[in-house]
Amino acid sequence: MTAVTLPPGPTTPQFVQALRALTTPRRGMHRMRDRYGDAFTIDVPPYGRALVISDPGEVKQLFLAGADAADKPDRNLGRVLGPGSLFALVGEEHRRQRKVLAPPFHGRRLTAYEKIVEEETARELASWPQGRAFATLPSMTRITLNVILRAVFGAEGTEFDELRELLPRMIRLGSWLTVLPEPRTGLGRRGPWGRFRAMRRDYDAIVARLIAEAERGDALDEHDDILALMLRSRYDDGTGLSRADIADQLLTLLAAGHETTATTLAWAVERLRRHPAVLDALVAEVDAGESALREATILEVERTRPVIDLVGRQVRVDGFSVGRWTVPKGYVVAVSIALIHDDESVFPDARTFDPTRFLGTRPDLYRWIPFGGGVRRCLGAAFANMELSVVLRTMLRDVTLLPTGEPDERWHSRGVASAPARGGRAVVRRRTAAGLS
Repeated sequence: MTAVTLPPGPTTPQFVQALRALTTPRRGMHRMRDRYGDAFTIDVPPYGRALVISDPGEVKQLFLAGADAADKPDRNLGRVLGPGSLFALVGEEHRRQRKVLAPPFHGRRLTAYEKIVEEETARELASWPQGRAFATLPSMTRITLNVILRAVFGAEGTEFDELRELLPRMIRLGSWLTVLPEPRTGLGRRGPWGRFRAMRRDYDAIVARLIAEAERGDALDEHDDILALMLRSRYDDGTGLSRADIADQLLTLLAAGHETTATTLAWAVERLRRHPAVLDALVAEVDAGESALREATILEVERTRPVIDLVGRQVRVDGFSVGRWTVPKGYVVAVSIALIHDDESVFPDARTFDPTRFLGTRPDLYRWIPFGGGVRRCLGAAFANMELSVVLRTMLRDVTLLPTGEPDERWHSRGVASAPARGGRAVVRRRTAAGLS
């Protein structure tokens, strides 16, 4: 047996650590770093004992580890998204499905979705009140949900209305179930898992109708929506995705490509209102038809306000080495995104919101990690950043976002994601055709 070498960590009972992780995830991580250093051991459900790291070299080593040594945690989003989800798959099957699913999120196909994003954003902006404060998160959620539904299914109809009503409730409940242990004895249909399974049955029935409708069409090859692309996709051996796998992957895309992007947009509003010089420069850039500062601002929002707290791997071999540590089989090694993003040795003046740090440069994907890393880096990262860019461009073009001297909005845990506690509040005025308020 290989000797285990792990850093110290809190010794409080698991339920106490779990309570702190759910209520103050970001502040709790910083407190533990202050006490124990850049690595520590925690004990929280659903993972149990886990090593948390934030040293860039150790993070890179973890992300580059082979799937036979360290792969996705057994308990993750796959529990609610289904066994065919990328979150649930491991090893070669994960690689095969990822290869099949990659084309819609790159190149020409990605550009084709920009018009959808602009249309949905302009439609939502038309409903924004002028001159009084309101939370933008609900609006951003509607935009991203409509975008992902149109991009996935390519049209409107009864099924889309049903999904618009069902998915927010389903994703909200699923986000909490992901971070909680599944009880040994359920509460039947009235318990949270029972309610989620009932929602999943409704979702599966809707998707089955959409797949049947798409397969009956005569022009499947002409469609750019993701469902059509998945139905046409083939593995190297010529076989296609099963209908069950398609349903799981579509739910994965809908969940992962919806709430996290909406939350990042709300954080962007929160950040820009408190940095009027950046806001003014962005408006001028939009009016000039340019985008470099906007792209850098998106990277900086994702660095300073990452919506996901941790990303990790579960050790599959005895005595897995990562930097200074030797980790036993079964442990989760989790990367604290907030700690590495706030590290002064990684990002000088890290607590300052400064988009210019990314002007003319691309971030190191082992240090800037809002989308995770390695072979499990979020497949939709490019889609998300395209959506963020188009929404911000359209917003800054159509309305004037008024700055504020109010304190920063606090972090609020929503299960998987962390959102601004007041929903990214804004006060806006319409811009005239000449670009003046």
